[in-house]
This record gives sequence, structure tokens and C-alpha cells, in this order.
Amino acid sequence: MARIDSISKTFDPNEAESRLYNEWNSKGYFRPDGDPSKKPFSIVMPPPNITGQLHMGHALDNTLQDILVRYKRMKGYSTLWVPGTDHASIATEAKIVEQMRKEGIFKEDLGREKFLERAWEWKKTYGGMIVEQLKKIGSSCDWDHERFTMDEGCSDAVKEVFVKYYNQGLIYRGERIINWCPHCLTSISNAEVEYKDQAGHFWHLKYPFEDGSGYVELATTRPETLLGDTAVAVNPKDERYKDVIGKMLILPLVGRKIPVIADEYVDIEFGTGVVKITPAHDPNDFEVGLRHNLEVINVMTDDAHITEDYPKYAGMSREEARAAIVKDLEEGGYLLETEDYNHNVGTCYRCGTNIEPRVSLQWFVKMEELAKPAIEAVKDGRTRFVPQRFEKNYFNWMEDIRDWCISRQLWWGHQIPAFYCDDCGEIVVTKDDKAVCPKCGKEMRQDPDTLDTWFSSALWPFSTLGWPEKTEDLKKFYPTDTLVTGYDIITFWVSRMMVAGMAHMDDIPFRDVLIHGLVRDEQGRKMSKSLGNGIDPLEIIDKFGADALRFALVTGNAPGNDQRFIPSKVEMGRNFSNKIWNAMRFIIMNCEDDIDFSKVDESKFTLEDKWILSKLKTLIEEASVNYDNYDYGVALSKIVDFIWENYCDWYIEIAKSRLYDKDCDTGLEARYLLNYVLGVSMQLLHPFMPFVTEEVYSNLILDKRADSIMISSWPESGDFKAYPEEEKMMSTLMDAIRSMRNIRAEMNVAPSRKAHIILVTASEDIRKMFNDGLPFLQRLASVSSMESRDSKDGIPSTAVGAVFEGGEIYMPLEDLIDIDKEIERLTKELDRLTGELKRVEGKLSNEAFVGKAPEAVINAEREKQKKYSEMHANIATRLAMLQNK
Repeated sequence: MARIDSISKTFDPNEAESRLYNEWNSKGYFRPDGDPSKKPFSIVMPPPNITGQLHMGHALDNTLQDILVRYKRMKGYSTLWVPGTDHASIATEAKIVEQMRKEGIFKEDLGREKFLERAWEWKKTYGGMIVEQLKKIGSSCDWDHERFTMDEGCSDAVKEVFVKYYNQGLIYRGERIINWCPHCLTSISNAEVEYKDQAGHFWHLKYPFEDGSGYVELATTRPETLLGDTAVAVNPKDERYKDVIGKMLILPLVGRKIPVIADEYVDIEFGTGVVKITPAHDPNDFEVGLRHNLEVINVMTDDAHITEDYPKYAGMSREEARAAIVKDLEEGGYLLETEDYNHNVGTCYRCGTNIEPRVSLQWFVKMEELAKPAIEAVKDGRTRFVPQRFEKNYFNWMEDIRDWCISRQLWWGHQIPAFYCDDCGEIVVTKDDKAVCPKCGKEMRQDPDTLDTWFSSALWPFSTLGWPEKTEDLKKFYPTDTLVTGYDIITFWVSRMMVAGMAHMDDIPFRDVLIHGLVRDEQGRKMSKSLGNGIDPLEIIDKFGADALRFALVTGNAPGNDQRFIPSKVEMGRNFSNKIWNAMRFIIMNCEDDIDFSKVDESKFTLEDKWILSKLKTLIEEASVNYDNYDYGVALSKIVDFIWENYCDWYIEIAKSRLYDKDCDTGLEARYLLNYVLGVSMQLLHPFMPFVTEEVYSNLILDKRADSIMISSWPESGDFKAYPEEEKMMSTLMDAIRSMRNIRAEMNVAPSRKAHIILVTASEDIRKMFNDGLPFLQRLASVSSMESRDSKDGIPSTAVGAVFEGGEIYMPLEDLIDIDKEIERLTKELDRLTGELKRVEGKLSNEAFVGKAPEAVINAEREKQKKYSEMHANIATRLAMLQNK
């Protein structure tokens, strides 16, 4: 037992976690097993942004991935978890520009080359921070496979795809209406637009006819775009306006002549049935403009200020121009009515700025044909969503998909591999870094724009495995098995990976998509800087350890559902670690260092031994199914219940009598099973709480212990024998013990006070069971002695009873309490409660108190009245019972 001196009294996560993680990594446990007979299993990490700081979403996402990978590794798979980071063009460039601005330097002053040098230095300094943070939560990635979306291999893959799409006619350059962020100064795709409900107005305006015959009334939420109106539209089926179609109007404030056109886009039932058409600043109006060959007039600058073409409003922001134009419309007699109106407004997902639709020359991917194979792959089950309900999100996006604007007006990112000849207008798309015009021989200029970050992220499942080269990794590990991600990026990322996988690999990128929800605060609110309710996972790890954080994130977790982060769950996780640690220390203290388990005789296994083994078999069966179905919250709950209740609270307590009795002939078997059952339990728990399980596992005395728990073989239920009869017997005994404990607790009986019990049962089997289990009853229910009877005849009137399945147990009251003293105590308590009730009822019957006191105070007094009434009734009942004995 000298070994116990080297084991700390409590588990210290700060000491153990970094030591164990570095040990696992240095020994190559995170790398795929090279054994060709092992089936491959692979996942790719959703790459966090290099600007990122580990938040609760990352912690949940990577905990779920780590659980999956650790489980599959123990199940005998050759596992590959590919880690990496995303260059995050918009977010990263914004960070660098902000940093430069503090130094008084502007991006344009540096020029592209110098700016990119600075960007790479920034990435080198800050880009790896989140990687180190991911290691702190225990992510068992293969760091030898770490990738970056702008590393040489991924960049080559991006160029390969762009050139391929272009040559297939799937990428084109054209003037289209796009989503423009006036703050980030770049286009963004439809998937990057977040719609938010905003309070606004409907301004009802009149547009007069050129011939002075009257006017049409219409309503708009954006009067500032009136400057770019080139028509007014009505529905051709609208009888109200059939006579005005083709007539000319005078645009208020501007004086431009614009026509009344007929287009089925207009909803007859909405408003007046008349809409202003501004092709440059509304996507629907743009489509109407194409159909009617309308002029496209852009009235705003890149940063959403009015252009110089309108001197009175030039330089005004959208909001300033709106106020000025409304004022002028009112003064000119054009404003008929102002109506409050709440509506959805598109905002930039990065900065929250209201998007400005604008016509711009951009690069696009034709998505309709590309989406079809990706849609079929989910419909025919090759890729499945877990939970299945999220297929709806996927199909809604994919079946109504629009062309994808992929060009961004940024410097940080993959520069578009297209080159222009300024002399003859030729365009060349090539993977080469430079191009010469094939027509005139002049050196060509590369497109200054970069690609949407999601363009490279879409290739992540195969670019990280070496594509476009035909590597061994690609051959072995593609398609990947499971993608773990949040429901909020199904459209951003999942859909695009499906498209890319089918287009370039002719196969799905992953078989399962495991969807998780958001981590919200304790009140159910989304964590955000504005609310100040964010919780730093690193602070929790520093205080409680990674295992406790992982425990809290998985407890109650169900696929696809949002969850509340409840700090008390972290403390539960830490307490659970301590419970396991104390159990291990108890075992080691009761096992000689040179104990020899080779002499264990299974025929000597007792009732409790067979019971715990049978329960363990069931746990392995059920937990394995839960793991396979991604029901991690359910699996953890079952494992915790087994360890805490069955193993620690029952089996250890029952086994103590065998450990402390030197003459016990089953002491060796008890010590063996204490080690063995805890060892197997640690294997089942390991994917959830890797650090404490490794420490406990390595200190136990086990026959076939692996070098590390993470490379040990997953327990198989077929290796365990079921003992249904013993389980039933133990369940009966445990039920009886709980009933006796409850009675003693209700009567405040000290554990040291022993009681004689009378067992009433007609079953010889139960009688024998209780006789054999008397040591359990004496140890766990403070029983002094026992007698058994066939009926309740002759049971003392002062005995208190408890019913269990198969019989009843009675305990003489005088064995439990001093009846006279208890009557005296209860009488005093009853008098006290009578006084409290009188005081509260006096307050509540006082009209002055009820009329003036705050509602919360009155409700508190009513709660007291209810509580005291219940306590008074209970005490009175117990007192009457004792007085009648």
C-alpha cells in the first residue's frame, strides 16, 4: 500500500491535463493507426477563424468531435481527425486594418504587397492562439495533418476548382445586383446576409402624371432610393390601373420622366398595388429592370453615401438622406401619409451593418445544376442529417439556390486567378501566377478581388487530404465519416461542401452530418458582447479543469437542440471527478502493492459481485448504442448513474465488510472486481472525461491494461455474463434498504442508532435473500438484528413499516427514537409554527399592509403561510401518531 503515498489526495486538473495531453501527442496516439487491417474513420474539424478566441460554441463543437474520435479509436478504427484554421478574409482584414489605423497607417498607403506581408505576420503571431486553446479542452486531433485554408496545398485546390468551373462555363463575370456591405466595403453572398426585424416606416407618396391628369399613390420604406427610380410598376391584371400603363410620370424632387410599366412581380393585394422600381438598389427591381430594359442608376457610393450626381444630398449617409428627402417630399406636397412598419432588413453577418443591394461587376458560380447531385445525395440517404429534421433547412436552401457571388473586394484571401489585358480586353483564367495575353503578347493584370472565404472552405473535406493530388490519405480517408457542426452554417458551409464533393470527387464529402445547437446563457439568451453574458471556457478550464467543462457541455445535450450553459453543471463535473478519484484511492489503500489476481476464483463471486457485473454488461450494451446514435447526453447520464450510484454508493459500501474482514474468503475477488469494474467504467467514460479517466485507469491494478486508456479496446458486452436472478435479488434488497433509510431520515434518526427489523413475507426465497444479505442491511441500513414472519400478526403497535416488492419491513419505534423526548420536541415545534402562522395571517388580514406593500412582499408572505401550514399539518399528524402509541 506504499503506492498510495505517491497519489495526490485530490485530482489536480491543472497539473494533470497538460502533462497527459503532451504525453498522448508525443507518443503518436492522435495519429491514424498504420495497421492496414483497421477500418478507417475520418472527420475534419470545422476550421475556426484565425481571428478567433475560443468560445463556448467552439468548446461544444470540439468536445462532441473529440468524443466521437476517442470512441472510434477505442473501437479499433484507424482514426484521422484533421484540424485546421480558416483565413476568414473579411474578419481578418478588418482586424489588421483596425490595428493599422491605431498606428496611423492606412491600407491604401501600404499597397497590396506590403499589406499582405503584414497580414501573414499577423497570422503568424495570432493565428495559432486558438489552436493552443483547442488543445486545452483535450482535442485529440492529428496535429501532423494540421491545415490552413491559405496554405500551399489548399490554395492549389482553390485555383484548380476555379479554373475547372470556368472552363465548364460554371463561373462567369457579370454585372448583377449583389449584397454590398458599406462597412466592410465588399460584396457578400446571400448566405452571409442575416435578416433582422427593424422598426421603420411606410411613406405613402404621390407620383404625378406628366400630363397633369393626376397621380399614382405608392408606399416605400426607402425614400432615399427614389433618386434612382426608373419606372413605376403595376400588375397587368389589376383593373384599377389598366388605363395608366405606358403613361409617363414625373419623379418627385428629381424631375426625371419615368414610365408606368406592367409586371406580374407586383402584388395586387399589397398596399396600393403600385411599386417604385429602382433597379440599382433592389434585387427584385433589378430583375424587373432586365425584363423591361430599364436604366440602372446607382445613387450611392461604396460606403452608402449619396453620390455627387445629386448635389443637394451628396455626401449624406442613407439615414441622413432619408430624413432630408422625406422633409422635401412633405414640403413639396408629395407625402400623403407616414405609417409605422416593422420589417426584415438584411444585415452583414460579420459587422451587423444594413446591406445595400447594388449592381456591380462581380464573379459568380452557376449553382442550379451543381446543386442537383448534392440534393439527390441527401434524398437517397448517402448523406444523412442527425437529427433528420435539419434536412428541411438544407433542401429549402438548395432547391431555391441562386447564383453565388464569389468575388470580394479585399486583399487578404485567395486572389482570383483571372487576368485581364488592358490593351485588347482579353481574359485568361489560369492557375499560373502570371499571364501573357494570347492575342497581343502584353503582360496581363490579375483581378484584384479575392474569393469568398467559403469558396475555399467548401473544399475542406478533400483539399485537406491532398487533392488535387491523388494521395494515400485521399484514397483511405475520403469520404469522411461525420461532420459535426451547428445548424447556423448549414447554408453557409454544409451545402457548399456537398456541392464541391459531388462536383470534384464524384462522391459525398461525409456520410453523417451531426447537428448541434447553440450554447445559450442560463436564461436561454444567445451569448453576445452586447449583453455581456459570454462565458470564457478557458477561465472555466483554469478553475475547474477541461473534464468538468466537457461534462457540463454534454450533460443534457441532445442533437440539434440549443442548450443552456448552467455553471452548477461544471461543479457537478468536478465533484464527479473527485468521487471517482476517491473511489480509486480507496481501492488502492485496500490492495497490497503485490496483490496477485491470478488466483481469483469466479465461482466465489457473491450476490453483489454478480449484480455489479450484470449491471455493467447492460451499461456497455446501452451506452454503446447511445454512442453509435450520437446520443451523447443519454450515454453520459447512464455512465454517471452507474459509477456514482451502483458502483460507489452501493458496491463499494457493500464490499467494505469483505475488505475489512481478514478471514473473509472472498476478499480477493472483491478487490479484483473493485479494480476491474472501475477500470471498465473509466473506458466507457473516457471519451467524455479523458484526463481523469486516464489517471484513474493508469493507477488501477488491471490484468490487461493498455499503455493508455485512449488506445485500450472498447469493452464489449459479449465478454460479460448476465445474472438476471442476482440483479432481481439485489434490486429487492436495495429497495428495502432505501425504504428503511427514508423512514429513518423522516424521523431524524442518527445512523449510529441501530434498529431491530421484522421481515414479513410469504416467500422463502426472499427470506433466504434477506438472511444472506443481513450484512448489507447492517452496514447500509443500520440494522442490529432481524427476524422474519409469515404474517403481520403480533407486530408491535409502535412499529413503523415500509413496503417493498415481495414483503414488508417493520421497525419498533422505540428502537429509533425516545418517544417521550420526541413528543416534547414536536410539541415545541408545533407551538412555534402556530405562532408563525398567526403572525403571517395577521399581516395578510391587515388591509393597510395589503394595500401598501409591494406585490412581491405580499406574495412572499403568502408563500410563508403555505409553507407553515404544510409543516404544521405534518407535525400535528406525527405528534398524534406518537401520542396514540
